[in-house]
Amino acid sequence: MLTRVRGWRRGWQERSKLERIDLYSRLTVLVIPWLFTLSWQLVPLKKDIRHASLPLALGLALLVVCLAQCGLSNRNVRPSYAHYLGTSVFPRRRMAAPLALLLVGLGLLAALAAVDGVGGAGLLLMAMNAPMALVMTQVLLVPVRTFLVQSLALVALTTGVLAAAGVRGGILAGVVPATLFGCVLVLVSVRPSTWSLSVMWQAEEARDVQARLAVAEERLRFGRDMHDVLGRNLAVIALKSELAVELAQRGRPQAVDQMVEVQRIARASQQEVRDVVRGYREADLSTELAGATGVLRAAGIECAVVGDSGAELAAPVQAALGWVVREAATNVLRHGDPRHCTIRLAASADEVVLGVENDGASTTAATGEQGSDGSGSGLAGLRERLGALDGSLDAGTAGDGLFRLTARIPLPRPDPGRKPGAASRTASGDVSRTEDPVALVEERR
Repeated sequence: MLTRVRGWRRGWQERSKLERIDLYSRLTVLVIPWLFTLSWQLVPLKKDIRHASLPLALGLALLVVCLAQCGLSNRNVRPSYAHYLGTSVFPRRRMAAPLALLLVGLGLLAALAAVDGVGGAGLLLMAMNAPMALVMTQVLLVPVRTFLVQSLALVALTTGVLAAAGVRGGILAGVVPATLFGCVLVLVSVRPSTWSLSVMWQAEEARDVQARLAVAEERLRFGRDMHDVLGRNLAVIALKSELAVELAQRGRPQAVDQMVEVQRIARASQQEVRDVVRGYREADLSTELAGATGVLRAAGIECAVVGDSGAELAAPVQAALGWVVREAATNVLRHGDPRHCTIRLAASADEVVLGVENDGASTTAATGEQGSDGSGSGLAGLRERLGALDGSLDAGTAGDGLFRLTARIPLPRPDPGRKPGAASRTASGDVSRTEDPVALVEERR
């Protein structure tokens, strides 16, 4: 027994807060009709019903009917909640039995009043309790305005039945507010709690959707990083392998040097892939400029870097421009038959502009399909990176067989009130965190 209690407590502690609130709300709806019946029906049975065989029999029969209504109300709690939350449709045929019991209860109450078997206060309590079990379910199935109209109709029905049984004067007049009070009490106690519960479930679903979108965005980012990391290296490996084959066919010893270089690049690519997987890798502009220059010259393409070095730019700006240089160098190697390539970097107070221009542009390059798969995925990834910094990317032919790629990133104006280095910390810290949506979801949870 102790083991069961401990298991139950452990399971309760593992429930989420929202599940607990849901359970509290449902238990409240389950318990309320029983409390009303045991208080508003048993008290008159002891004090207000005349102690004679017929009145007591009618009172006990009415109590049994009310208890049966409570059982049916509990049975309808789950489907009525699901109907209100929009997860399923409540079968209307399930309301037939509670409605029939309500009519039977009103008939017994009218018979009890007709034989003068109950006092005025007891009659009002019984009239107030008669529709409670029915309206506990009905309040979740219809809009508030419809429920109020139905409540007025129920008040009219109860008043008419008791008037036909001979109830007159102030007692009959008191039936109207008493019955209406019971319906309104259910409305203000059940409906708001259920509405709050539905809002919380919707918020939970929204968080789940946000988490799934964050995962999808992270997958896109990972795919883009893998393309950017491996694209140039694989192109260099293919180029040097072809060169090594030609040298080997000619019996030149330089073929061994080329294959050693292929091996070095392959190992470096493995480490870069590991870094991307861990989410730590960021492109460095100066490193990418030097790497692009060396790779293009090794392929027999004359490459020149003109303008600023970009060392004073913020880390996110350098990272974005570094990816642009890497993708541009990859495309120069992969497309067309270039002989010259020029990389220009110019930074002003308002923006930084990086331009890459090469000759020998092919038909594929002229159409702007610079991705590895011929669909422009590389340029699309660059536009996503630059878009995160409000930047832009233009790529296309410039005439005379030239292809030009231009990246622009606006620079924020310095804040006189900010301490030196604050902007770079914000750029290198907060921006990099926002680029990892999965980490944000974990932190919020």
